[in-house]
Amino acid sequence: MARSAVTKPAKSARSSRKPSRSRRPGSNGKAAKSIRTYRSALNYLNSCINIEKLPNVTQRPQFFNLTRMNRLLTGLGSPHKQLRTIHVAGTKGKGSTATMLARMLQSCDYTVGLYTSPHLVEVRERITVNGQMIKELELTRLIARIAKAAKRMKGSSPTYFEVLTAAAFCYFVDQEVDLAVIETGVGGRLDSTNVIKPEVCALTSISLDHTSVLGNTLAEIAEEKAGVFKSGVPVVSAPQRPEVKKILRRAAEHSNAPLSFTGEDIEFSYRFESARPVGPHTRICVTTPSARFEHLHVPLLGDHQAVNCSVALGCMAALKERGIEIDEQKAIAGLSKVTLPGRMEMVNESPRVLVDGAHNAASVHALMRAIGQNIPYDSMVVIFACQADKDIRGMLKHIQLGADKTIFTYSGAARTADPYELLNTYSEMCGKMAQVADTLEEALEIAERAVGRDDLICICGSFYLVGKAKRLFAKSNGDSS
Repeated sequence: MARSAVTKPAKSARSSRKPSRSRRPGSNGKAAKSIRTYRSALNYLNSCINIEKLPNVTQRPQFFNLTRMNRLLTGLGSPHKQLRTIHVAGTKGKGSTATMLARMLQSCDYTVGLYTSPHLVEVRERITVNGQMIKELELTRLIARIAKAAKRMKGSSPTYFEVLTAAAFCYFVDQEVDLAVIETGVGGRLDSTNVIKPEVCALTSISLDHTSVLGNTLAEIAEEKAGVFKSGVPVVSAPQRPEVKKILRRAAEHSNAPLSFTGEDIEFSYRFESARPVGPHTRICVTTPSARFEHLHVPLLGDHQAVNCSVALGCMAALKERGIEIDEQKAIAGLSKVTLPGRMEMVNESPRVLVDGAHNAASVHALMRAIGQNIPYDSMVVIFACQADKDIRGMLKHIQLGADKTIFTYSGAARTADPYELLNTYSEMCGKMAQVADTLEEALEIAERAVGRDDLICICGSFYLVGKAKRLFAKSNGDSS
């Protein structure tokens, strides 16, 4: 039963819902012995320490260093050194920017690898070539190979993210990709992907996130993100706040990395409009010394996606300047086909249910603004869950601006914020209608009773929650994929 009271239920009633803790580093010995099936590969992968799911994470040396990753890759023949790459870092918009880049390059007749995180439903989503997920057989083969290399290593075993990153590098070499677009996980300087020397680096908007790992201020976080800068490698950055820009310019000068900001060093403008054939959308203009993109339709909804698109287009121009052949018309055609699961995605029509992976204050703000601009509705019910180490008050501040009713629940991850505490904080902040549901299914039942034909249900706050929603609606709609 859903509870609208602010008080928590007794601890014993909720203990069974707490996720189990991840194993300690180096505890995946048995799983590595025999990897012949996809299930055994997943068992090995899930036995690795998964920083994304740890209940308490700080920037500890055993988790965040590149020594272990370099040793693993050396044992695999250094596949990362055989690739031409584009590195995508930042706080919000990395996945969108990386996907736009990959689709444009693919449309220019290149074979393109794309490595992103996290996944929503299936881990294979993280590793794709020309938009196709790695096959189960291939991932099984690669994880078996990586497990053998890891067994030969001295010291702690590789983490979940390190294994997948190594698998991506190996797969892209096997598939003979022309270019690989690599998204960072957490941070930049000590991120497992930061072993590459890319052709160009994309830097999306920087805001507060993962503060227990990256630092409590924008300046500290910017320092960590700027750790991906490499000598002679051009960096194309989204517009940034003054304190962030100062840090980035200093880091770029120190590392001898040419740095350009869209909207400043790169001409960038956009406008929101609505036309009968396509409905509400954003158009963008980006001009560099080597390329000119005018009045392009941004394929993803929201002003924030126009900013992400400007970074992707700026990177395309930088690649052209580095001698990589770019056909602008083909790139534009590829951009027009971009879709991205879990970002402003409508997963059900009756009632209308929209999911979005917005999981920090800046991205929730962008989401509420994008919904208001692009999706007509009478009232909106928000189903919300997040991680406990996020800027919760910042996220709730933006939720209240769009939600007519809010239902708090559990994200399903180890660091999930207590929905009863979310309710308490939300009530203190705004006094708007809100309640708690113990499961996503229960939250949806409540929401569906509250909405009419012209209303909207929005599920956000956590990629884990969005993944659960996508699986739930895929099952109810008869999609077995």
